[in-house]
Amino acid sequence: MLEAHLKEIIRDIPDFPQPGIIFKDITPVLKDQALCSQIVDAFVDRLGHMEIDVIAGIESRGFLFGMMLANRLNVPFIPIRKQGKLPFKTISESYKLEYGQATIEVHEDAFPAGTKVLLHDDLLATGGTVVAASKLIQKLGGTIAGYSFVISLDFLNSQGRLTRFSEDIISLVRY
Repeated sequence: MLEAHLKEIIRDIPDFPQPGIIFKDITPVLKDQALCSQIVDAFVDRLGHMEIDVIAGIESRGFLFGMMLANRLNVPFIPIRKQGKLPFKTISESYKLEYGQATIEVHEDAFPAGTKVLLHDDLLATGGTVVAASKLIQKLGGTIAGYSFVISLDFLNSQGRLTRFSEDIISLVRY
């Protein structure tokens, strides 16, 4: 089973990026090309019922499998980045973190209104970044087709924050 295999490989880094946090490190997964292909296959299998026009990935680890998935599905990939990292005109959304505040941006011409967007990131924790990204998609007139995550920290109960945008939430590994 893919979930059990991923749990064996994903490593915990205690007290990163701050004391009390146990960081789920997916970099060991990236060393295994066959496993990365299995991850993309699993997403494709679970996304079969969704209408998806584009995939938007959240900086930076959402770019890893988000881009591979977009290529596999033959749809464009849209980067959602930290403030000041995109070179063209952007729209932005600020949000609170457990340890501060952040702002993310997307190009104002990322996709046309009415586009169905799959929002991808490697991990769903508290959901603040994903909610902000969802609001960016809506500001551009897009709709959230669904969400895909490699990892979901279900004990943080963040999925409830996302269901107002879409009920389709896929996670390959749950903690």
